Amino acid sequence: MAEASVSKIALVTGGGTGIGRVIALALLKNAYTVVISGRRPDVLQRAANQLSAETGGAAHAFAADVGDPQAVSALFSTIRRDFGRLDLLVNNAGMGLPAVPMEDITFEQWNAIVSANLTGAFLCTQQAMKLMKAQTPRGGRIINNGSNSASTPRPMSAPYTATKHAIAGLTKSTALDGRLFDIACGQIDIGNASTDMTAKMSGGVLQANGEIAPEPTIPANLVADAVIYMAGLPLDANVLTMTVMATQMPYVGRG
Repeated sequence: MAEASVSKIALVTGGGTGIGRVIALALLKNAYTVVISGRRPDVLQRAANQLSAETGGAAHAFAADVGDPQAVSALFSTIRRDFGRLDLLVNNAGMGLPAVPMEDITFEQWNAIVSANLTGAFLCTQQAMKLMKAQTPRGGRIINNGSNSASTPRPMSAPYTATKHAIAGLTKSTALDGRLFDIACGQIDIGNASTDMTAKMSGGVLQANGEIAPEPTIPANLVADAVIYMAGLPLDANVLTMTVMATQMPYVGRG
């Protein structure tokens, strides 16, 4: 088989629902073979079947908790065995909490968010770096879902905001450490893309001044389009950070 006809391999964590599913769909439409991971096998397999049927592409499901080192190791071992390489990792898996005063957040809640949002991205990045360094041709790309909270918090969001600020540091460290090995790493910060998670925003969200106000959203496919642009660059070019947001959402100054 000629090299030009070989499909690129992508992994999208949290790929069974929400933004992850939309990104997976866009990658399939752009001739990637896509592995989606998530914690719920039934949801994940149903999504893979639907994505494959919709696009005629190859979507593969692998259930894994990205906060579990053994599960992440098994996920990447399967990718290495089945495909021999990984061209693109999209660290999308994550979770949050409803608005909760900082003093009322439990240790268990804190740990769960750190595990899903930060530890999971680190573990997947670590395994991707190992594979991308060793494969031929060498290199690949990692795109982290940072969220607008990577730079500006919402009220009562300490665990989520802390992890997303940390993702910004992980992105820069990965971009730096990957330079010598043709591994590019960038971050996309998303503001109110329309998914099940953001559906409540039309009904009102807590603002910095204590008011509850509705917020505008954008179609999730616009985020996927941005990911496709970032992924399509040659490995000697990189989008380090990109913000895609509803123009009128309260973000700059959160007001």
